[in-house]
Amino acid sequence: MPTNLTRAEVARIAALARLELTPEETTLFAEQLGAILSYFEDLRRADTTDVPPTAQVAGLAAAPLREDAPRPSLDRDVLLREAPDGDADAGLFTVPRVIGS
Repeated sequence: MPTNLTRAEVARIAALARLELTPEETTLFAEQLGAILSYFEDLRRADTTDVPPTAQVAGLAAAPLREDAPRPSLDRDVLLREAPDGDADAGLFTVPRVIGS
């Protein structure tokens, strides 16, 4: 994989991401992205033959989980009464639609 990106390649990537870059930004990002790709090339070449696949680097002891037990919370009826569009009868909050039909 090449580690040097041309300004044209950076401009193409920016267009795909719908970013408008100045000529100075295009030059800067060509250098920065090239350095990142070079680093990944170094990582790709690292010998990992004796390294087992790992999903949890720190282990579970580093981040102990709390017991999953019920505990007191805010009163639902009070929250629904205070909400701008709460429906206490249905037990729901009315929120604006965020996905079009």
